[in-house]
Amino acid sequence: MTDPTSFPNFPPPPQDRPLSGRVIDALQDMNLSPNLDPEGDVSFEINDQKMFVKVVQGEQFDIMRVFGQWQVASTVPADMLTRLNGCNDVTLGVNLVKAGIAGGNLVLAVEQIIARQEQPKPKLQIATGLILQALSLWHRNVVAKSQAEQGLEPELPENAPEGTAVGPWLSIGSAGQQGWGAATPEEGEK
Repeated sequence: MTDPTSFPNFPPPPQDRPLSGRVIDALQDMNLSPNLDPEGDVSFEINDQKMFVKVVQGEQFDIMRVFGQWQVASTVPADMLTRLNGCNDVTLGVNLVKAGIAGGNLVLAVEQIIARQEQPKPKLQIATGLILQALSLWHRNVVAKSQAEQGLEPELPENAPEGTAVGPWLSIGSAGQQGWGAATPEEGEK
């Protein structure tokens, strides 16, 4: 007969565990060393970028919000309309990612519905990847838009793959130029 104290200690099924605990487990599986703050938010670092997960518990399902915020560098054009148009491009062009400027910081977020029995790891991987891509896209677009509005040829980032182009953009620039995909009045009236 086996000693009952030698049985393995299995975790409870996912539907019986709060999403924040499942998020911490998933981040540990991804080797991202998560930390839980007193408000229940989880922080972690990926590619030297600090990000967060906020869990909103619902009655039938939970929402997992993965987000990061970055102070806008002085090398980025100061024109707020250009910065916000860069946010608009990210929000319109990258599925799931929302972008905004708050208190001088760029905020990028992905919100996803997580079922009670669902493991969050795949969605965490998708969200963190999209946010990091959106961060790069925002910075490149804002700098390039500003250069184009000044009549300069937009510079490509270092190590950009052959054939990389800047623009076309989805939103209107601060100088009033229409971006790619914008309807002219004549087209909109047809």
